[in-house]
Amino acid sequence: MADAVSEELLLGLERRRLAALVEGDLDAPDQLHAEDYQLITPGGAVLSKREYLAGVESGALNYQVFEAAAKPVIKMFECGAILRYRARIEIELPDGRDAGLFWHTDVYERRAGQWQVVWSQATRIRDGP
Repeated sequence: MADAVSEELLLGLERRRLAALVEGDLDAPDQLHAEDYQLITPGGAVLSKREYLAGVESGALNYQVFEAAAKPVIKMFECGAILRYRARIEIELPDGRDAGLFWHTDVYERRAGQWQVVWSQATRIRDGP
């Protein structure tokens, strides 16, 4: 059974991570993303931690909104957890603006006593079949 304290801690870390990405404050994301972090974007690109945070820092990935649109579902494991939720994202990209609802999945691992996200994937939610 999931540990309610660990779940609340993870939810707090995820809110902190998303807020920092929107604010462009890279201190928290640098600590919360593992060195081997990878993001799979809705377009299918794979970004490393350095590529992702460099995009946020440069403004190439300029989040206006990045927040859970529903309470995340958490699956806890001994040294890890998976968070899945619908996210509302509005972002300015080099080729224009994108906004919508996305399924967002994060895999966290406890490393040296600290929770860090190691993988993320976002999938656009489309209306209809």
